[in-house]
Amino acid sequence: MNMSKKLIAEAIGTFWLVLGGCGSAVLAAKFGSDLKGPFLGIGLVGVSFAFGLTVLTMAYAVGHISGGHFNPAVTIGLWVSKRFPTKEVLPYVIVQVIGAILAALAVWAIASGKAGFDLKTDGLAANGYGEHSPGGFNLAAGLITEIVMTAGFLFVILGTTAKKAVGAAAPMAIGFALVLIHLISIPVTNTSVNPARSTGPAVVQGGWALGQLWLFWVAPIVGAVIAGLVWRFLSPSDSVLDEEPEEARAY
Repeated sequence: MNMSKKLIAEAIGTFWLVLGGCGSAVLAAKFGSDLKGPFLGIGLVGVSFAFGLTVLTMAYAVGHISGGHFNPAVTIGLWVSKRFPTKEVLPYVIVQVIGAILAALAVWAIASGKAGFDLKTDGLAANGYGEHSPGGFNLAAGLITEIVMTAGFLFVILGTTAKKAVGAAAPMAIGFALVLIHLISIPVTNTSVNPARSTGPAVVQGGWALGQLWLFWVAPIVGAVIAGLVWRFLSPSDSVLDEEPEEARAY
């Protein structure tokens, strides 16, 4: 597959992930309770499913083009497990971050259409710890959560996309894994497990979100590296790049 097509697919997929996940948190969860009639805020469960559905749907849509990473941690985890070429890591990460920033700008533009919306106070579902953790969890709790959750996420990805796995079912398993991760960790950090997802809202929102962004790059990457190394040990036969286009496949 042409490299430019891969990068465009990755940017679109990451855009969709941040638009659907953060958009649901900002527009539906935060403001949904203000609606009249049958409409209600979707809450923690709804936002969790929104993130999972974005990955599931876009994995089926463009996974055959780019591999459907939509996440720098996924790209790095696949590279550590020797299932992704070194030369493509940085371009993938760059376009993933660009897609996330564009999506955050789109959410901001939509949210700004509501009277009284304030970027500093209402935010864009940025990730945080300490006083910016939804449940008031400290830095250590946030660090552990993001490392463990990302490692678990990568482990599911590596396992469901292994050579002997049922490939067509992978997006379902990975999407629901992301739902589960959000159900567990939204109260702790607002759930990242994806440095691009964290960067988009942080760049647009600025302030404390940018100041705490470092954790949501360091912890997911550490978790991804751990999962990649463990998978290389458990299934070394998968740690070989194929010559086929699916060499970049995550989903």
